[in-house]
Amino acid sequence: MTQPETPRPLPDTPAKDAPWLFRTYAGHSTAAASNALYRGNLAKGQTGLSVAFDLPTQTGYDSDHELARGEVGKVGVPICHLGDMRALFQDIPLERMNTSMTINATAPWLLALYIAVAEEQGADLSKLQGTVQNDIIKEYLSRGTYICPPAPSLRLITDVAAHTVRHLPKWNPMNVCSYHLQEAGATPEQELAFALATAVAVLDDLKGKVAEADFPKMVGRISFFVNAGIRFVTEICKMRAFVDLWEEILRDRYAITDPKFTRFRYGVQVNSLGLTEPQPENNVYRILIEMLAVTLSKRARARAVQLPAWNEALGLPRPWDQQWSLRMQQILAYETDLLEYDDLFDGNPAIDRKVEALKAGARQELAQIDAMGGAVAAIEYMKSRLVEANAERIARIESQETVVVGVNRWRETEPSPLTTGEDAIMVVDAAAEADQLARLARWRAERDEAAVAAALAALREDARTGRNVMPASIAAAKAGATTGEWGEAVRKTFGQYRGPTGVSKSPSNRTEGLEPIREAVQAVSGRLGRQLAFLVGKPGLDGHSNGAEQIASRARDCGMEIHYEGIRLTPAEIVAAAAAARVHVVGLSILSGSHLPLIREVMERLRAADLGHLPVVVGGIIPEEDAARLRAMGVAAVYTPKDFELNRIMLDIVALVDPAAVAAQ
Repeated sequence: MTQPETPRPLPDTPAKDAPWLFRTYAGHSTAAASNALYRGNLAKGQTGLSVAFDLPTQTGYDSDHELARGEVGKVGVPICHLGDMRALFQDIPLERMNTSMTINATAPWLLALYIAVAEEQGADLSKLQGTVQNDIIKEYLSRGTYICPPAPSLRLITDVAAHTVRHLPKWNPMNVCSYHLQEAGATPEQELAFALATAVAVLDDLKGKVAEADFPKMVGRISFFVNAGIRFVTEICKMRAFVDLWEEILRDRYAITDPKFTRFRYGVQVNSLGLTEPQPENNVYRILIEMLAVTLSKRARARAVQLPAWNEALGLPRPWDQQWSLRMQQILAYETDLLEYDDLFDGNPAIDRKVEALKAGARQELAQIDAMGGAVAAIEYMKSRLVEANAERIARIESQETVVVGVNRWRETEPSPLTTGEDAIMVVDAAAEADQLARLARWRAERDEAAVAAALAALREDARTGRNVMPASIAAAKAGATTGEWGEAVRKTFGQYRGPTGVSKSPSNRTEGLEPIREAVQAVSGRLGRQLAFLVGKPGLDGHSNGAEQIASRARDCGMEIHYEGIRLTPAEIVAAAAAARVHVVGLSILSGSHLPLIREVMERLRAADLGHLPVVVGGIIPEEDAARLRAMGVAAVYTPKDFELNRIMLDIVALVDPAAVAAQ
């Protein structure tokens, strides 16, 4: 009889690292609908919440404000008051949750509402964990949801930080956010430098607001929110450069050396800019590759990861689409052996060379910003650099120097079963805005107006005199004040602000491929009797201005007279500007999904002002059925992210206003 084989001893099983936090960036329609989505995602294994707020909430307006029309619940959840925040986190125990809130200008207010709800739940505030993004400087550069001028905005950031160090010691009071810098076209060196310069500005302002003994601990709570693009090796090296540069700054500028406080702590969403409308199923591969860039290197691994859905270039993702992105994270963390090993890239000469090159480029940019007086003083410089860098990125795609599969090469495709059918993308319920407005009216009718008035008066006084605004904001939240009332108090105290556009009046030196267009513009201008004038406008609250900036810059370089005043204009302001400048064509850019109501109003106002003859062109994330509706309204042309050839768009615009071409139609 054969003796059984003696079992061999098992090799030592390496200890696994804990996985990062799994998040999904989500929120839409109403607080109740978003709450159901959050609870569903948590049940599927999500380990942290990431709250998307709608544009009125982000910019400090109530849902019934004129500028909020068409924007309510479109790119996130509307939160107007304590009742909305209460509904958002119904049956979600905040003491046991790690919540990231992507909120900036209104961060003190949204954190105040969150604290008030946590107290109602009986939570121990010292155990609350999470983050408010709270990076205003990047709003001036790339995202556009600012309210106040830079100096008071910086003060509001540090008010939040000083409050949390005393009352919410596990809370991150700020995400220094380089994510949107990359979306705006930043090179890796610019992304490193501009984000780190922002962190330095905040820490310098914070020094006088917290006790000297608490400062290192406060520094340890500053986190970063980073983008990971498709250039996989470069992104790994960028993250390792971030780790080194942050430690270097804290050591050399602030004399902080304790590893507990110098660790580069960051969350990430991988690149949404690179998601393509053509062949969107390919985005699954892009998202996976980009996630690897922020997870493979242990020394530079993200603390939290949130992934976009494959179809976000088409519209709002469904719960299934978000689940697919969540499963991608779970497979990497739990099915592979990634978390069992030390850093895979230490000692790699190619990685080390690239990291050092990125650090050198970032240090050069940091020195330039420092010489200008720091990040706040250098906002206009940084904005212009981003617009230039984005123009170069687009030019490389146009020339096919940068290949984008399915967009500028290999466009042939089979019909995708994933994008067919009425439910291929999620559409916000048309009744959601009316429901939100009705509940807001009821909230105002049922609250104690005297208590609200007193709380807002105390808030304005604290803002005016320099006291920390957080205690008064929390008191106003509990009294029943609204987001718009908090925003108005801030505006009245500090004033409003319109950031730089980054679009110079002077043409650039970029001439390749433009001569035929310049000749066409000159010929048409001769037939018009003056220079072809083009108004580029952004109606509503959408602050994603990259596309509008590039259209305006290219049109300028082609010889057109450009009128572009930046973001956040009402339809009435756009029509008034078109009349005052006597333009020949109007271009509107909207990426928030509010294109139908806003463009309808612009078209109606143009006709009422006897400007109905002006051709209107529209750009944005616009489904084809909506594009058909826009054309039925009288819109002359609709462009979406697949239309990356700006020179072709320029020629289309010239043809639209050419008197000879119009007469021949």
